[in-house]
Amino acid sequence: MNRIVGIDYGTKRVGLAVTDPLHLFATALDTVAAEKVIAYLKQYAEKEPVERFVVGYPKNLDNTPATVAQYVDAFLQQLRKHFPAIPVTLSDERFTSKLAFRAMIDGGVKKMQRRNKETVDRVSATLILQEYLDAEKLKVSRES
Repeated sequence: MNRIVGIDYGTKRVGLAVTDPLHLFATALDTVAAEKVIAYLKQYAEKEPVERFVVGYPKNLDNTPATVAQYVDAFLQQLRKHFPAIPVTLSDERFTSKLAFRAMIDGGVKKMQRRNKETVDRVSATLILQEYLDAEKLKVSRES
């Protein structure tokens, strides 16, 4: 089965996560410099077939796009240009950084590692992707 890639886009760093082949769970993949993420994804897609990208989209509490959404929009244009055959799903990322930080504390991650922004970005991407997987499972169970 093909993989689904979760993306937490930032102007400096991009957190990446990937599903297992059966789409049961998401795991952290890597953190990449923003200017190198398309090249990284191309290289990854050559090794592992990718069926979908799930990209965290920043929103305000009133559900309007956050100020930084313009950068994600520009990234989405590049992503769709370089991967026209792979669908992109947007996921609300309002609280993922806080949830990622909380998950690291609950998981026993040491304080120094929690300060590492790359770790937070990877965990955020994993949460974005796992939320998508959970929603898809719920959708399937409701249809059954």
